[in-house]
Amino acid sequence: MAKTANQNPNEMSFLDHLEELRWHLIRSTFAIVIVACVAFVMKDFIFDTIIFGPKKMDFPTYRFFCRIATFFGIDSEFCGDSLPFTIQNRTMAGQFSAHIWTSIWAGFIIAFPYVLWELWRFISPGLHANERKYSKGFILVASFLFFLGVLFGYYVVAPLSINFLGTYQVSKEVLNEIDISSFIATVRASVIACGIMFELPIIIFFLTKVGLVTPEVLKKYRKIALVMVLILSAIITPPDVASQIVVAVPVLILYQISIYISKVVLKKEAKKAKQNAK
Repeated sequence: MAKTANQNPNEMSFLDHLEELRWHLIRSTFAIVIVACVAFVMKDFIFDTIIFGPKKMDFPTYRFFCRIATFFGIDSEFCGDSLPFTIQNRTMAGQFSAHIWTSIWAGFIIAFPYVLWELWRFISPGLHANERKYSKGFILVASFLFFLGVLFGYYVVAPLSINFLGTYQVSKEVLNEIDISSFIATVRASVIACGIMFELPIIIFFLTKVGLVTPEVLKKYRKIALVMVLILSAIITPPDVASQIVVAVPVLILYQISIYISKVVLKKEAKKAKQNAK
């Protein structure tokens, strides 16, 4: 039987740690499944309102860009009545499979703070007491950044991708009849990728804590990071410069914030080391 979490982690064997991890993973999975079941029941809202929302021209993002185009007197596809493509299902179990997997991903996104809390419960016994007191702040900030990224992906990246790719034609002879799995994958990739990208400050915080990253390193490789961000933006957005810039700008801002966070962490570590030396 595994030892309780309040015992000294150094007294636990490797198998005890695996047992602890197993129960954290079980509880996290259970939370995701519960939320997924709720999402499964709310099929109409999940699909008609959320998933297929960016397909409708009354979507907030399209209305926003339409107002801008109208203000400058520019004709824009964002002001159209509907997007010129249809969504279809070509496999017997396609819609049911889409329903299942969409519910699971919805469960993961909504239950993310709890999953993060379970992860923190597993690693926190190995931290010092003064580090554990920041657990609530860590979960709050990490969850906020993740949901901020999810919203950015849903309201910016996904509609731009759908509008561009859904209206693109190599010839008038070719109709855009999008498979349901391809459409959902576009929305899902935009949302999950942005949610993870917005965790950059948290990742840099921990890499700095363990000594793998310093502000000088981040500044030195800023240009390389810029190229990597542009490449990543090109992967998750339509192949046009405007969309890539829209995604790249907030990531670069987060990168600069990460440099500041790294500086703060090192200053605190230096101050702590100085106090311990006295």
